[in-house]
Amino acid sequence: MHKITIMSKPDCHLCHVAVETVQKVIGQHIPALIEEVDITQDLDLLEKYRNDIPVILVDGIEKFRHTVDADKLAKLFFDEPGENLLGLS
Repeated sequence: MHKITIMSKPDCHLCHVAVETVQKVIGQHIPALIEEVDITQDLDLLEKYRNDIPVILVDGIEKFRHTVDADKLAKLFFDEPGENLLGLS
């Protein structure tokens, strides 16, 4: 199962849009855990991402910053549009 982590903070409009985009792309078709992390609760994360949220990590690797491109996100999980999921047997 894949893990998608969304670095965000309260009252962040771009963060809300990112969460909606991720949920729309992932839906029920891609087995993934979606975790939203409030960077204001961790000083290290706040220092690292303060002016760059939202940041989206897929399986621990940063893939998007500020915005999420739905098509690019989907391509991370499919080898060709409409074909097999990557990383799954």
